[in-house]
Amino acid sequence: MYSIGETARDSGLGVSALRFYDRAGVLVPDRVDPVSGYRWYAPGQLDEARVLARLRRAAMPLADIRLVLAGWTGADTDLVRQLLQAHLRRLEEGLTDARAEFSALRALLDQRENPMTSPRTDTAVRLALSGPRLAAALDAVRFAAGTDPELPMLGGIHLDLDDGGLRLVATDRYRMAVAHPGAGGHDGPHVRTTVPLPLADAMRALLDGDQEVRLVLDGDRVTLEAGDRQTAGRCLGHDFPDYRRLVRLPAGRRALVDVPAFLEAVRTGPVREQEGGLGELSVLEVSDDGSVAVTGDGAAGRDFVAVNRAFLLEALTAGARDRLVLEFGAPTAPLAVRRPDDEHTFSLLMPVRLES
Repeated sequence: MYSIGETARDSGLGVSALRFYDRAGVLVPDRVDPVSGYRWYAPGQLDEARVLARLRRAAMPLADIRLVLAGWTGADTDLVRQLLQAHLRRLEEGLTDARAEFSALRALLDQRENPMTSPRTDTAVRLALSGPRLAAALDAVRFAAGTDPELPMLGGIHLDLDDGGLRLVATDRYRMAVAHPGAGGHDGPHVRTTVPLPLADAMRALLDGDQEVRLVLDGDRVTLEAGDRQTAGRCLGHDFPDYRRLVRLPAGRRALVDVPAFLEAVRTGPVREQEGGLGELSVLEVSDDGSVAVTGDGAAGRDFVAVNRAFLLEALTAGARDRLVLEFGAPTAPLAVRRPDDEHTFSLLMPVRLES
C-alpha cells in the first residue's frame, strides 16, 4: 500500500489533487483509516494516478477522465483510444479557432494607433516624496508584478503621474495592486512609465530612512535621489495596459477581517484543487453578518468566492494593516482587498470558477 504522500510524489499529482479526485469519485483510495481518515492506495492505483496526471496535464475534462480510467485496464481499449482521439481533435480545433481570432485581432491593432502609448515629455519631471510613504507604496504593489518573459510589459512597477498625484501599479493578469504614495500638486503633463523590477527593487533598497526623496522622470529614464545616494536606469520600452479600466468595479459586499487571525485561517484552512491544475484554492464564504470564513468541500454559488490561496496570503500581507476590508462582488468578479484608512491603496485578485 502507498500513502497519499508517496502516491503524490511518484505520480506527479499533488496531495490536494488526489483528495480532489477522491471526492470526485475518479480515483478513490483502496483503504481509508476509519480513525485518522488517512488515505492508502493499492499498487495498481499508482499506475492509474500516473495516467490521471497525464490526462490532467492535457486538460481533459473530468467526465472523460472518468471513462478513460474506467476502461484503462479492460481488454477492449477502443473506448479509451476514441476518447483520447476526440480530446486531441477538440484541442486542435480550438487552436485553429484561436489562431483565426488572434489573426483578426492583430489586424485590428495594425489598423489603429495604440491609445496606451506612454506619454513622454521633453522636460524632466521632478517630484518630492516622503521616503517612507514611497517605500510603503512599493511594498504594497511589488507582490503583484509579472515575471512571465512572454509578457515583458508587465515585468515592472508602473508609475502614473497626473494632476491627481502619483500612482504605482503592478499586475501579472491574475492579480493587480495599486498604491498612492501621496505625491500631489503636479500641474505638468500626464506622464506614464514602467520601472523594471530590478530597478524598482534597487529604489526600494535606497528607502531606508525617514527623509524626503526626489523622483525624477526624464524621458525613458527614472532617477531616485535619497540624500547623497541615488539609483537610476531606463524604463521598460513597452506599453502598460490601461489599468484604470480594470479597477472600476461596482460596489460589493464589504467584510472587515482581523488580518492575523484571517491569515492563520487561510494558511491552515481547507483547500480545494481545481480541475485543470490551477493550484490550491481558498474558498471564502461571506455570511449575512459580514463575517468571512474559509470553507471546504461542496461550496459553490453566490456566497462563495474561490481565489488562489498563495495570492490571497500575499495580498493580505502586502495590505500591511491589522484590519483589512474584503469586498466581494459576484463569484466571477475580482475580490478586492482594501485598507480601511486608505482608499487609494488596494489589490484585486481574479476569482477561479468553482466546479459544481
